[in-house]
This record gives sequence, C-alpha cells and structure tokens, in this order.
Amino acid sequence: MKILLHICCAPDATTAYKRLSESNEVVGYFFNPNVQPEEEYLRRRAALEKLAKIWNFDVIYPEYDPQRWFKSVKGLEDLPEGSKRCQACIAMRLRQSAIFAKENGFDAFATSLTTSPHKDVKFINEIGIKLSQKVGIGYIPSVFRKQNGFLESVNYCKELGIYRQNYCGCVFSLPKVLI
Repeated sequence: MKILLHICCAPDATTAYKRLSESNEVVGYFFNPNVQPEEEYLRRRAALEKLAKIWNFDVIYPEYDPQRWFKSVKGLEDLPEGSKRCQACIAMRLRQSAIFAKENGFDAFATSLTTSPHKDVKFINEIGIKLSQKVGIGYIPSVFRKQNGFLESVNYCKELGIYRQNYCGCVFSLPKVLI
C-alpha cells in the first residue's frame, strides 16, 4: 500500500515511519503552517531532511504559509493547549494531508502525531476517519506511542543526532516554554 504520512516533526516521524514502512511504501508530508517562528519551522524541516536522508525516504514539503494556519484558529487564540484550538490545528493539517493523498494517487494517509504522549490520540483518529470518509481516501488509525513508541523516538533521535523540539510549535504554545 502507498501511504502518505503527515509528519509533524522528525522525532515523531521516526517511530511512525519505521512501523508503517515495514510492509508499505511510505512518503512523508511535512505540512505544518502552525510552527512558529519561521526559524523554528526551518529547524524542524532540516531535522526531517536529515532523517529522510539517513533512512532514505521521500518527503514532500508544501509551501510554508502560517497565515493559512492563523485563519484556521481565528477566535481560538486564547484557549489553552489541548483545547479546540489544537483540534482545529490538527484537523486543518490532516484535511490537507487527506486531500493531497487523494489527489496524488496514494492509497491512504496517516499521521505521526500519535507518537507524542501530549496529543489526543482519540481525537486524531476520529478526525482522520471522518476525513477519510469525506475525501474518499483510506486512513490508518494509529497509536504510535504504544509499545514504547515514544521512547523509541527519543532513542532514534539520540542515536542519529536529530533535533528534538521542546514545544508543540505554535506561537501560542511558545510562551509556556519560556516561563
């Protein structure tokens, strides 16, 4: 099966890519207009480029357009982490991934977001399934953090010298790191 893997960051991509690529053709899709500032976006992209080069897999890098993201979370800026703002962000990124997968001949799409212990796996998989039905493309539900998946990602990053960020990515999550 040919799978488009939405990749939020190189650390989360490690476990997701390894597991999916055992019996599938996997292409990465780094669609993250939520990551701010742009320097951080570029740092995360460089980390993924490094991982993709080491493990020899392809990644598609759509245009970085943070204004698109700001529009998708308009009115939700003051909500805390894990709120409807995060749900809108995830839904927007998965929607674009599903559409891209459908338009480009993939059999299914998946996301590396479920590697993180900080993400709502139930919501991610529910929105993935709904988008799958709406767009007409397969979705692969996952919980990549299970079976020590998150620990695997930490170990892969140490072993390969891959940058691990210390915040989700959006400008609204950044101040919490600096406090």
